[in-house]
Amino acid sequence: MFNTEFLDLPALASAGGSVTLPGSKSISNRVLLLAALSAGSTRIHDLLDSDDTRVMLQALRQLGCGVTQQGSVLVIDGLGGQLKTDSAQFFMGNAGTAMRPLTAALAVLGGDFSLSGVPRMHERPIGDLVDALRELGCSIDYLGNEGYPPLRIGRAQLRLDQPIPVRGDVSSQFLTALLMALPLAATQDIVIEVVGELISKPYIDITLNLLQRFGIAVRREGWARFTIPAGSRYQSPGDIHVEADASSASYFIALGALATPSEPGAKVRIQGVGLDSIQGDIRFVEAAQAMGAQITGGPNWLEIARGQWPLKAIDLDCNHIPDAAMTLAVMALYADGPCTLRNIASWRVKETDRIAAMVAECAKLGARVEEGPDWLRVHPLPAGAWRPASIHTYDDHRVAMCFSLAAFNPDQVTVRIEDPKCVAKTFPDYFETLFGLVRAQPGRVPVICIDGPTASGKGTVAAEVAKRLGYHFLDSGAMYRVTALAATRAGLSIDAQHEAEIAALARALPVRFEGGKVWLGHDDVTDAIRTEAAGMNASRVSALPSVRLALVDLQHGFQALPGLVADGRDMGTVIFPDAPYKVYMTASAACRAERRHKQLISKGISANIDELRADLEARDARDQSRAVAPLKPAADAQWLDNSELSIDQSVQQVLTGWLQRQAIGSHSAT
Repeated sequence: MFNTEFLDLPALASAGGSVTLPGSKSISNRVLLLAALSAGSTRIHDLLDSDDTRVMLQALRQLGCGVTQQGSVLVIDGLGGQLKTDSAQFFMGNAGTAMRPLTAALAVLGGDFSLSGVPRMHERPIGDLVDALRELGCSIDYLGNEGYPPLRIGRAQLRLDQPIPVRGDVSSQFLTALLMALPLAATQDIVIEVVGELISKPYIDITLNLLQRFGIAVRREGWARFTIPAGSRYQSPGDIHVEADASSASYFIALGALATPSEPGAKVRIQGVGLDSIQGDIRFVEAAQAMGAQITGGPNWLEIARGQWPLKAIDLDCNHIPDAAMTLAVMALYADGPCTLRNIASWRVKETDRIAAMVAECAKLGARVEEGPDWLRVHPLPAGAWRPASIHTYDDHRVAMCFSLAAFNPDQVTVRIEDPKCVAKTFPDYFETLFGLVRAQPGRVPVICIDGPTASGKGTVAAEVAKRLGYHFLDSGAMYRVTALAATRAGLSIDAQHEAEIAALARALPVRFEGGKVWLGHDDVTDAIRTEAAGMNASRVSALPSVRLALVDLQHGFQALPGLVADGRDMGTVIFPDAPYKVYMTASAACRAERRHKQLISKGISANIDELRADLEARDARDQSRAVAPLKPAADAQWLDNSELSIDQSVQQVLTGWLQRQAIGSHSAT
């Protein structure tokens, strides 16, 4: 997961390949609570691991529920409808799929409980659910604003003889919460009557389907009256599998509809959810097809390819796909006319006011957008009209994922996603998954080169810059050391006689830089390549021309989305001469000798500072006079003398220089 302040998406061109989606948030949190309320143990397969499910799991543990991870399977030891504690304080974050059903279940069972969340949760209405529960005889008080969390729950005196009214036109989660809680009190038939039009009906279908799996056969009369039969009792189904998230599938369906194939015949294939899904958002397929996408599918898969271009404009009632419909708002930017999305009032009370968010962020890209209480009209952006934009995500995962699709714009402008880690709510690895399927426009994957002499601090600075930007990192000096280590491990002498074999080994070297460490395959070789012997072997390797050529190709392979920071002595002059930003980092020999001296002393290694300085000056002279790739600044490099700068100050100067070159403008990266 990208844990950076922002993530810059360069211009994307094409897509193809297969993606296996994480489990559905809606199904995952329903299954967790139903398993906890049931008698017996439930083995849950393919559960979503996200912020929202962690919130629910923590609440279940607080209630005394057994939670055990067995490999990829989560085992819930159910409570059989009887709580093991009657007093607890629950923090529900911004997880509506946990807050609403848990409130109802605890209110029906009774006790001394409080439920709170993040500030946005305290702005999301819950009054209609509370009113319905009070009608039932539950004791619930508001601890803040009337109609909103936080809440306190007390002992209930249930009245089951009259139908329980609940509004259906604000959120379907209120009805879902009642349907899941009332089997705990079904000493007689319990009737729920929906007041007004029920929105998001497909989510009620999910609830009814899962209740059936856990032994509760709800009778319904249309969408207005639901009856929990007397004697209903939760029973574990034993094993249950969580479908992949159909809402998350919408981004990859849109991806296939927007992107040209990465190679002839390539498609975007989605595994884990198919045309027979129990989730209403699977009907996003119909909306995408109406816009021109070519889609086929089966029981557990979908394949998508670009069809009509530009996309067809649509005017659609989106009540049946409330979450997935957000993706249509960004697809509308690529349409042949204005697209109108109707019946989306529930967007106003989600993680943020999603109608207002889509209006504001589409406008940043240059689009004209109109809104009403429950509708949105997005006008397309023709080529030449797109503007680079920094997308505010409002701590809303769906805003971040939707606007990633704006990176396919025809003007090849950069799209910045602020706070990319907000996708952790449902899809922590979303951006990594996206980058595994897409290709950037040629030459648009950004590279930052940081070259300089030994002990200038370039490696430390480069690694930190990469971390702040979420870019890949390349320590070119380590490449030769790792090659030498791999050769010796393979029993090859580092000499001209074995040059071809070492070059072949170097071309496929499984080296990567992660977490401040250097990895060769699954081995951490950070310390192994820093010995004096490793340095000498690296010098021998660098003298073999075909090995150097192989390592040039390998280093080019590090240029991958979303970008690369490379440090060395010839990154900007030889390896990435077309890089858009180059820094030549240096410091006086005296300063570098002092730094190296402190470093060695800290490791318990005795050293003479004058000898270190002389050695550095001699090494500089050798590096600058090398026949191949001599140490020198690129003609367009920014000079950075960090003799008087801390590492953090050096990092900030590099970031400031880079961000000033971005069309989006400067942005704090601290």
